[in-house]
Amino acid sequence: MFAVETYAAVRKFVFTEGNSRREAARVFGLSRETVAKMCRYSAPPGYVRTKPPERPKLGPLVPVIDAILEADRSAPPKQRHTAKRIFERLRDEHGFLGGYTVVKDYVRLSRSRSREVFIPLAHPPGHAQVDFGECVAVIGGVQMKLHVFCFDLPQSDACFLKAYAAETTEAFLDGHVSAFAFFGGVPLSILYDNLKIAVAKILGDGGRRRTQAFTELVSHFLFADRFGRPGKGNDKGKVEGLVKFMRLNYLTPIPHAPSIDALNVRLLERCLARQRERAGRHEQTIGERLAADKAAFRELPAMTFEPCHKFASRVSSQALVRYRTNDYSVPTRYGYRDVLVKGFVDTVVIFCDGLEIARHARSYGHGDFVFEPRHYLALLEQKPGALDQAAPLQAWIMPEALSHLRRLLEARMGKRGKREFIQVLRLTEAFAETVVVAAALEAIRLGAIGFDAVKQLAIARVENRPARLDLSDYPYLPAATVATTQPADYLALLSREAA
Repeated sequence: MFAVETYAAVRKFVFTEGNSRREAARVFGLSRETVAKMCRYSAPPGYVRTKPPERPKLGPLVPVIDAILEADRSAPPKQRHTAKRIFERLRDEHGFLGGYTVVKDYVRLSRSRSREVFIPLAHPPGHAQVDFGECVAVIGGVQMKLHVFCFDLPQSDACFLKAYAAETTEAFLDGHVSAFAFFGGVPLSILYDNLKIAVAKILGDGGRRRTQAFTELVSHFLFADRFGRPGKGNDKGKVEGLVKFMRLNYLTPIPHAPSIDALNVRLLERCLARQRERAGRHEQTIGERLAADKAAFRELPAMTFEPCHKFASRVSSQALVRYRTNDYSVPTRYGYRDVLVKGFVDTVVIFCDGLEIARHARSYGHGDFVFEPRHYLALLEQKPGALDQAAPLQAWIMPEALSHLRRLLEARMGKRGKREFIQVLRLTEAFAETVVVAAALEAIRLGAIGFDAVKQLAIARVENRPARLDLSDYPYLPAATVATTQPADYLALLSREAA
């Protein structure tokens, strides 16, 4: 192919200087057809195909290839045909005698024609997109998978990120509440994919039936919920891009943190720092463009919203309530009662007849038993023989003062001493454990080994007054004889001082 300079020289020789094309062919050493072509085009036109290419061997099998590619559209992505596999099938099943290259070229061209083309979208202020992204982090020295709630404002590119141990209903709700508090308002609408936390069912007309928890969220904050097409992540491309950006820029290399809360503090700092940056071709910073989003937001409701998963359950015969594969204890007097469980991100709270009866730190394990030892002390008082084997007390690290008090009680009173020790433990239901321990130490020092003595000492310590111990119920203790004071006693004291 000749260079553009050759075209320019020939065209100038013919059109400007008035020479004939025959002369141009002789001067430049070109054929007359080439000179005629240079006179028709101002630059090399390239190869122009005048008719479709002939495929004498592949042509009859083109419908077979098209059928294979059409079937692949509904097949799992990892089990679709490669060009090599299509070539092998044509060769083995249809007797194809051609080469691999012609098959590969046709497959590449056919797939490029079927690729989806997208429409640029406009993002007015006041609207948001939400999604979860996964990452790996080392929390407290243990590597674990986290789920990051990603909240994006497409107009300004401002974002909010918060990591959770699991992608649960309570994490979904808590992420919204935290994001709204972070931005100081509620978006006009939020776009989601069809995650099961929000969508209970996709209806035949394309509508969505919300879950109960998501319905409560929308009803409280009054934003419009929108959903992308199933399997079409590009419908919410902004937040999909945020997930990738967050993982590559904020969580690479793998972050190390003492707790998930500490990691979330870092993510919050990165979100604030991002507002000082510029995104795309915008001249304004993200924070400057965020003002338009905030101006369009709704105000936060005056009433607070509980970001929890509500679950009705029943207490078992062992005073346990199951929530998400784990069992949590309640006081034994609520056995077999119907209860309401509220699962938050960090805590599990259990109610009976509107009264809170138990509160536990949330466990994300499987098959865990989360006990509060004090829930079982009243029942242990009736069944003291189970004291040493009671599972709820196994993880209770008993202060040495209480352990020593138990040994003294059992040494002096036998089986009754074990029951009195359980009564001492029950004092922790009403007093702080430090108060009970201090009272036990004082009782040991005074030699007043018994539940009543510890109780009186604990009450006196709380009321900040001297204890008045009544030891009439303990005849086995050493008796102290207090006589009436005589004048001679004073004389004896005076004589000792004089000596």
